[in-house]
Amino acid sequence: MQSNERILKIISNETITAVNNINIVTPSIYKSYFDKHALTHGTNLDNEAGITDSLLDDKIQMYSTMQNQNSQNAMRLSDNTSKAISAIREKDEVTLNQILIETNNLRKEIEKLKEAVYKDELTNVFNRKWMHDKFLDEENVNFTKNGTLAIIDLNFFKLVNDTHGHIVGDKVLVFIANQLKITKEKVIRYGGDEFIVLFGESIDQDTAFTRLNQLREKIINQKLKTGEISFRVSFSIGVYEFEEGDSLSTVIELADKNMYTDKVKIKQRVTGID
Repeated sequence: MQSNERILKIISNETITAVNNINIVTPSIYKSYFDKHALTHGTNLDNEAGITDSLLDDKIQMYSTMQNQNSQNAMRLSDNTSKAISAIREKDEVTLNQILIETNNLRKEIEKLKEAVYKDELTNVFNRKWMHDKFLDEENVNFTKNGTLAIIDLNFFKLVNDTHGHIVGDKVLVFIANQLKITKEKVIRYGGDEFIVLFGESIDQDTAFTRLNQLREKIINQKLKTGEISFRVSFSIGVYEFEEGDSLSTVIELADKNMYTDKVKIKQRVTGID
């Protein structure tokens, strides 16, 4: 099942990248692209229902395990609170110290669970759920604070996959994610080969672009090496300042427009991966 899940992730990412420039994507359009990429990997989707059921079972099991763990942690926290109240009343320092140790251990477990929910498993940066929970309203529509959003879109990423394989492609995604972390800002894997960097409201649009462009120049001027393979990577940048109440979809659309303008310019300089 692991191999099936991995190849389906690769096909899904390729499909997302392929339909990214299409304004309207219907289910049938998405399916045609998905089937096309599945064929290039020699993947047989005749048993699609069985594969889907297996994937859903895995996800349900994962969330069920997390739910059980959260329930156990809540019970332990409640138990510790009751013991602490009794210990305080009785001035029992030994019990209070034991409770402190137990609570610290519990806090670490809770932090691990939060990481599992909010981290992209490949690149270890934040995922969309984290951005939605931390920056958007309860309907996951509008921003709840001011800031600046930057979209990062890798150039020639399909060429990297086609030329050097998807394992190397995964390494490129991890490399870019780690480079973006250097900004010390919030980095989110938005999907496929796209990332979002969220800057605080003290960073305006021009400053955000300048910082990311400096990082890009450093990356462009070096070659990545993996085994005997050596190649160059680059990305395009689209930045837009948003305010509290602005919708995520509108901000993404406006940042995308700026990104495509930048992509035309950068591809005049960087024409491939050699």
